[in-house]
Amino acid sequence: MIVTATEFKTNLGKYLEMAASQDIFITKNGKNIARLTSPAVNKLALLDDLVGSVPQEKAIDENTIREERLSRQ
Repeated sequence: MIVTATEFKTNLGKYLEMAASQDIFITKNGKNIARLTSPAVNKLALLDDLVGSVPQEKAIDENTIREERLSRQ
């Protein structure tokens, strides 16, 4: 979920509860400035699930992948 810094400050409690189940991206002037995430989520296990999801022959760099992911949110 993406929220503005002002919205985040106004509803801090709500977003702290939501962070237990999903990442919260905080923006300021339209740019991501922070991400609130749960320490309970095993990020390495999530990464292991992604192995093989991008075909080897497709030349994609990290920035392209990040931009594509953020455009879907």
